[in-house]
Amino acid sequence: MARSVYVLALGIFAMVTSEFVVAGLMTQMAEGLGATVSQIGYLITVFAVAMTVGGPFLAVALARLPPRTALLWLFAVFLVGNVLAALATGYLVMVVARVITGVAAQAFFGVAVSLGVQLARPEMRGRAIAVVMNGLMLGTLLGLPLSTLVGERFGWRAAFWAISGLALVAALATVLGVPRLERVAPAGGLRREMGVFRRPRLWLAMTTSTFVIGATFSAFSYLHPILTEVTGFATGTVPLLLIAYGAATVVGNTVVGRLADRYALPVLALGLALNLLFLSGFALLADVPAPAVAFLLGIGLVGVTMNPAMVTRVQRAGNTSPLVNTVHSSFITSGVIIGSALGGVAIERFGLRAPLWLGAGLAVAGLATVLPELVRRRTRAATEPAPPPSPRATGPQHGAVPAGCPGG
Repeated sequence: MARSVYVLALGIFAMVTSEFVVAGLMTQMAEGLGATVSQIGYLITVFAVAMTVGGPFLAVALARLPPRTALLWLFAVFLVGNVLAALATGYLVMVVARVITGVAAQAFFGVAVSLGVQLARPEMRGRAIAVVMNGLMLGTLLGLPLSTLVGERFGWRAAFWAISGLALVAALATVLGVPRLERVAPAGGLRREMGVFRRPRLWLAMTTSTFVIGATFSAFSYLHPILTEVTGFATGTVPLLLIAYGAATVVGNTVVGRLADRYALPVLALGLALNLLFLSGFALLADVPAPAVAFLLGIGLVGVTMNPAMVTRVQRAGNTSPLVNTVHSSFITSGVIIGSALGGVAIERFGLRAPLWLGAGLAVAGLATVLPELVRRRTRAATEPAPPPSPRATGPQHGAVPAGCPGG
């Protein structure tokens, strides 16, 4: 794996840490900005909406630039937003800051994933996507608790300054460690590049990603109250459980990255089926600590860790351009919005186990977008005639690998 791919993961780590920092500092930020805790909570939604809506437009604006240059411009925009957040004197200023950083983060994801694929050999693309996306997993595992620790010790503004410093380090590493590749312009220009979105298969693949992430975040967004009020864990135990959850996502992401190139579609189907099992089990046994923790770790293994398979499937249905990857990231972020928003509504009406059942329902919807295509491929593979033997084959070939590869 090219070292430059790991540099891309560092940039995503900085972006994700900024996305989640508000969750750990709600009380302090509410006092500092003269807002309510619920208003501070809306800053997470503002960030996600800005990512979903604004990210693709910024990606289009930077489409003519070489990838490394585009990344550096995105670091600059991100830093403007993050510094504005650190200096914010009122709630509305903070909203503007979150919009700027959200738009930059989404476009950065798209360009980074596209460049990571460019830097990898064809047979290593799934692993390259997994390495880049480990920035997302580590942002959840380490970025959130570290930024919360900084904010609690030195004030919430210090957390945003620390993230700004991290972004500067990532930008410098990008200058030094990422090769300056020329942009591969699509034949026919931007209009031709936009034409890929006429493919129904691409929209179906991106919709699957929305359901995968929605199913996971309907549970993840409310793990703290579920674990404390239903399972009965002490508040101080929950961070340790979330660290274990984050470690499970890193492991799962690595495994899926190794399988995504050859088995993207089967991996997605299996991941959704297992997530359905884990979410349903968690909902049924949330009041029993041991199985609740087991199901929690299972969700970590097969939830957001489907990213490499999701990206591989979308790129095969469309292409590897930053625009396709950024729009796909918007569909992923839509899953975060849907899962967290509907989960909140479900809690108000049906109680704290409701988001887990909602996640199970979204997993079923995701399976409905994957299984028909998987069945068609299996049927087609079974009915196609076998390729003729090689003329030079004179006997059994021990250890031979069948031509073609399942999944896609």
